[in-house]
Amino acid sequence: MATDRTHADPSLRLSVGREQVVIDNRYETASIVNDVLIAVFFTVGSVLFFFDSTQTAGTWLFLLGSLDFLARPVIRLSRRTHLRRLGHHSGATGGDYDY
Repeated sequence: MATDRTHADPSLRLSVGREQVVIDNRYETASIVNDVLIAVFFTVGSVLFFFDSTQTAGTWLFLLGSLDFLARPVIRLSRRTHLRRLGHHSGATGGDYDY
């Protein structure tokens, strides 16, 4: 039985096991993007520290990279909350996931 919401995103109407895989994939993707941003912020910030004229920009990028580190546990907590809301109580306790 399909509804408009199911038709728009069929992964939302699957069983908890399959849905967990879809959810895990989404949060893993968010974690990978977050890690890439952290690397970019710190790498570019490090290069900007080589020049006196760009040290302020480098400092801001370091601050952004540091704040982006905060997103890592937020992504993990969001995933756990999302799965709990769907009634999934078993499985990994977070040790198996880096996102």
